[in-house]
Amino acid sequence: MFAALLFSGIVSGCASPTISGTAMARPSAAAPTAGGSSMASPPAAAPSLPASACGAKVASMDVRAQVAQLVVPGVDAGNPAAAVELVRSQQIGGIFVGGNNTTLLQNGALNAVQAAAKIPVSVAVDEEGGRVQRIDDLDGSLPSARELAATKTPDEVRALGVQRGQQLRARGVTVDYAPDADVSEEPDDAVIGDRSYSADPAKVRQYAMAFANGLRQSGITPVLKHFPGHGHGSGDSHKGTVTTPPLDQLRQVDLQPYRNIAEYGKIEVMVGHLDVPDLTNGVPASISPAAYQLLRGEYHFTGPVITDDLGGMKAITDQYSLPDAVLKALQSGADEALFSSGSGNVGQVLDRLTKAVADGDLPADRVAASVQRVLTSKGACG
Repeated sequence: MFAALLFSGIVSGCASPTISGTAMARPSAAAPTAGGSSMASPPAAAPSLPASACGAKVASMDVRAQVAQLVVPGVDAGNPAAAVELVRSQQIGGIFVGGNNTTLLQNGALNAVQAAAKIPVSVAVDEEGGRVQRIDDLDGSLPSARELAATKTPDEVRALGVQRGQQLRARGVTVDYAPDADVSEEPDDAVIGDRSYSADPAKVRQYAMAFANGLRQSGITPVLKHFPGHGHGSGDSHKGTVTTPPLDQLRQVDLQPYRNIAEYGKIEVMVGHLDVPDLTNGVPASISPAAYQLLRGEYHFTGPVITDDLGGMKAITDQYSLPDAVLKALQSGADEALFSSGSGNVGQVLDRLTKAVADGDLPADRVAASVQRVLTSKGACG
C-alpha cells in the first residue's frame, strides 16, 4: 500500500506510525484513520476471466453484494465486537487490522468475524518487519527489510517468511501487505528508508520474492507494494502529493522488481498514491487508469490489485471524499479499495458504488470481473 496511515496516524511498524501498506513510526493505538465521476481516460483493460465456479457465484450475487466484496475498511483491533457487526451488517470482502492494539488478533477473536460473513473475509495486516509490524508484541520482532537483505540469504528470508506466515495464519490473518518492493537508498528513517531491501533493484526483487514465497507457503497471500515505485518519490503520501521520477526512469530502476511478475506466484499488488510524470499527469496512480493499464499491460499482472489507503492519506483525502475516492479507484481499474479509517461510512460507500453501477458510471461487467478475482484469491468459490 504506499500503505495507509492507520489508526489515528497509523503505524509503520515497531514503534512508529502505521500505514496501510506503508508505515511510519508507530503511534499509540487509536481508532483507524484511512480516504466520481467518470474518468477522462478509459478504464484499465483487465484480463478476461474464464467461466468458472467463481463466475457462477458472482452471477448469483446482487450488485450491492458484489461491490461490498471490493472494499477493505480498517477496523479497530481493540473492539472485536464492532468488527463483527461491520461484517455482519455490510458483508464486506475484507478488513484491515492496523495500529498497536492486538485484541482482535488474540484468543480466536477473528473466528467470530468469519462466522458473521456469508463469504469468507480477507483479514489483512501490514507485517513487513522493522518499523511496520503488527504481531511483534505477540510473536517477537522481525528485522527491517534492509537489515534482512544485509545479514541474511534469500533462503533464510524465505524461512522467516514461512515462520511469520504461520504465526499470522494461526491468529486468523489471511493477507499481508508485504513485501515492500520499493527500491531506495534513503536513510533508514525516511518514508521508505529501511523498509526497502536495497538500492539495487535486482536485490529487491530477489528478497521480496523470497519473503513472498515464505508467506504463501504458510497460507498467507503476499501483497507487493507500492506500484509503480515509491522509493524515489518526492515525499510522503500520508502528508500530501508525491511525485516520482518520469516513467522512463522508473522503468530503469523502480519498476524492475515487477518484471516477469508471474515468477512471484500467487500475489496481489498494491498501487500507491504516486503522481508519475508522463503517466498519471498530476493524478495519484491509485485513481489513474493509466497506472492500472501499465500494471495489467506492460507488466502482465492478472491477479487482484488493491489501492493504498484511500481514507487516511492526504494525497487522496485533501482532494476527495471517501465515497468519491473509492469510486474513482474502482473506475480506474482497482479490484479492491482499502481505507484504514471510515469504517462507519461503509454503508455510504456501498450506496455510492451501487448507484454508480445502476447509472452506468461503474460498468457492471468490470465489477463482476473484479469480484471474481477477489473471490478466487480468497478461495471462496468452492
